[in-house]
Formats: sequence, structure tokens, C-alpha cells
Amino acid sequence: MWIVAPITVLGSVGAGWLIYRFVVDPLVANTADAIKLTLAILTLTGAVLAGVYAYRKQRLAESDAHRADANQFADRYTTAAEQLGHDKAAVRLAGAYALARLADDWEEQCQVCIDVLCAYLRMPYQTNPNATNSYKEGEREVRHTVIRLIRDHLRLPPAHPNSWQGLDFDFTAVLFDGGDLSSAQFSGGRVSFTGAQFSGGAVRFDDATFSGSRVHFDDAMFSDGLVHFDDATFSGGTVRFDDATFSGSTVRFDDATFSGASVDLRSVASWATPPRFNDWVWGNPPAGLLLPSPSVVPP
Repeated sequence: MWIVAPITVLGSVGAGWLIYRFVVDPLVANTADAIKLTLAILTLTGAVLAGVYAYRKQRLAESDAHRADANQFADRYTTAAEQLGHDKAAVRLAGAYALARLADDWEEQCQVCIDVLCAYLRMPYQTNPNATNSYKEGEREVRHTVIRLIRDHLRLPPAHPNSWQGLDFDFTAVLFDGGDLSSAQFSGGRVSFTGAQFSGGAVRFDDATFSGSRVHFDDAMFSDGLVHFDDATFSGGTVRFDDATFSGSTVRFDDATFSGASVDLRSVASWATPPRFNDWVWGNPPAGLLLPSPSVVPP
């Protein structure tokens, strides 16, 4: 509508000018001048109409291209999701990689792709190969690949177009029998390990940086295996362990740096196998590290 208005104005001005020349001031009117003026107005009007047509055509082309891209992304999403549900581990691996690539290409739905990858990790997971009804061959490799894909994207700087920093990750009730999140940058968003089970293998947060995220290990169970936060940096945000159970895992914070974040372990449910924090005295933890009262700590 805003383009039609100038055309109307131009036409009105031209018509008014012609009326003035022929009716109001006929003595001055000249047929040759009128013809020239008319041609000039028609030329200008035609140029404006051509511009409107070209603009409209470009907008339609852009709309068609955007629609085609959206359809292509939707098709890729459907294919990747179907691959993740396949019986064969190799196909599930392909689906994990395809979904991560789609997240990089489809900025508008990047969080949705991440949500699907996290949901895959939340699916029931049987680690015992003797459980023939629910055990999936190669499933451990698929799951560790998903974790590795998340880690790789969290290592990228925030300005990188494929960085996943600042987004949300829901690992609620995930069973971890290993996984490498070393050097990941948790610099925003919400990361939930609520109810997660660390029951074997080595889960590594070595050199990870927690600088603004809300990371929750509430109700998590550390019952076996290794969980390492060695050389991790806690410089912002909050990391909570409310009602977490430390009953068997070797959890280490060796050489971790606490310089601004709140790492709250005061409300753990069980402290039978407490984490290791290098050699500093329990009664004098670094600022930001909040520990249970000494009466809770086993001798």
C-alpha cells in the first residue's frame, strides 16, 4: 500500500498540471509542451510501476526460497529423527551426526535439534549385554558420540556460528556410563543433570568452564566410576548438588578454580564417598564452594 500512494500522488500532480496548463492558463499552454509533460509523467509512472513489479517479484522469490529451505530442513529433521530410532547402531550414529549438522544449518530450530539429542540420551538404556530383550548392540558408542557432539559445539567460542553456548541441555535422569565433556564452555542457558546416574566409566568435565549457566545436579547419583572436574573453572553462574548422593563414584575437583560461581554442596542427600578437592583443609574451602557441615563429612 505504501508503494501505491506515491503513484497516486504522481498521477494527481500530473493531471493537475495539465488542467492548469490547458484550462487555467490557456494563453500559456502549448501543445508541444503538453505532449512533452505528458510523456515525462507517463515515463516516470512507468518507471515506478516497473520498480514496484521488480520489488514484488523479488519478495515473492525470497518467500519461495525461504519456504523451500524450511521444507528441506523439515525433511532433514524427519529423516534424522527416524535414523535415531533405527535398530542398527550405524544408522543411529548417522542420525546423530545428521541432527547435529541440521542444528548448525537451521538456526531457528537449533534448540529443537539439541532437545532431540538430549531426549535420545534420556531414553531407557540397558548396559547389560545379557539382557537380550532391551540390550542394543553398539548403543554405548552412539550415546557417547551424542555427548561428544554436544561437547564439540560447546567448545566453540560464542561468536562462532555453530556454537551451542547459551542454549539449554536437559540430561534429566540420564544414565552416564562414561562421556567426555572436557573443555566444554557452559556460559549461559540451563543445564540439568537432575536425577542423572553416574554409574560406571569415566565422565570428564576436565578443563570445563562454568561462567554463567545454571547447572543442576539435584538428586544425581554418583554410585560408581569416575567423574572428574579437574582443572575446571567455576567463574560465574550456579552449580547445585541438592539431594545428590555420593555413594561410590570417585568425584574429583583437583586443581579446579573457584572464582565467582556458586558451587553448592550443602544439601546433599549422602556424603558417604565425598569428592576430592586437592589438599586444602575442609574447614577452609575457597570462596564460592559451599560444603556440608563438618558433622556430615565422614572421617
